[in-house]
Parts: sequence; structure tokens; C-alpha cells
Amino acid sequence: MDALLVAAAVPAVLAALLHVYIFVLESLRWEDGATRRTFATTAEQASATREMAYNQGFYNLFLAVVTLVGVGLLAPVREAGVALVVAGTGSMLAAALVLITSDRTKARPAAVQGTLPAVTLVLLALAGLL
Repeated sequence: MDALLVAAAVPAVLAALLHVYIFVLESLRWEDGATRRTFATTAEQASATREMAYNQGFYNLFLAVVTLVGVGLLAPVREAGVALVVAGTGSMLAAALVLITSDRTKARPAAVQGTLPAVTLVLLALAGLL
């Protein structure tokens, strides 16, 4: 694997791990006090949105899985690996853009969610794989 492809794999893995963490918060710990503080929700709001958060958390987990499988395939089956990494990180970046366009006060979480996927996609483009 060439250096740019390896460099792209690093932020892709980190983005996937971040999305696994988001899955844990949204699907497993949504009503916990620390999670409510992270998402600035009250106990009542968390209770009312529990099912939505559960579903959204799994969406984040699936993006992480697609990305990690893609990274795992980069060496043995480059084209398939790149396609999966682009699908996973591209969706992560798109979700971050939706977040910021839906609520400007969510700029910080959108940046957290979207920076690593954006870096991954830029590095893949520089490697000539997009």
C-alpha cells in the first residue's frame, strides 16, 4: 500500500471509532446524565427521544462498520476497500453537513463528526483514488 493510502486509512479508522462511540452514547447510554449533558437534553427530552436516538446510534455504527471493513480491504482488494471507505466516510461527512445546515448552533459537533471523514476523502483524492 502506498503512503497516501495508509495516511487515508488512519483518519478513516479514527472516524469509525468516533462513530462507534456515538453509537454507544445514542443507543446504549442515551438517558444517562453524562450523555444528556453531551447532547444538552433534559431527562424528559431523552426519554421522549429514546427510540429515535437508538435508531440513529445504529446508523452511526453501520457507517463505522462499512468504513472499517473498507480499511481492512484496502491492501487485498484496493478498489472494494476504497469504495467502502468512501461510502462510509462520505456518509459521515454528509451527516455532519446536514447537522450544521439544520442548526447553526451545532457547528462544533458537526466539525467533530465531519473533520476526520473529510481528511480521509482529501487524502484519497490526493492518492488519485477518487
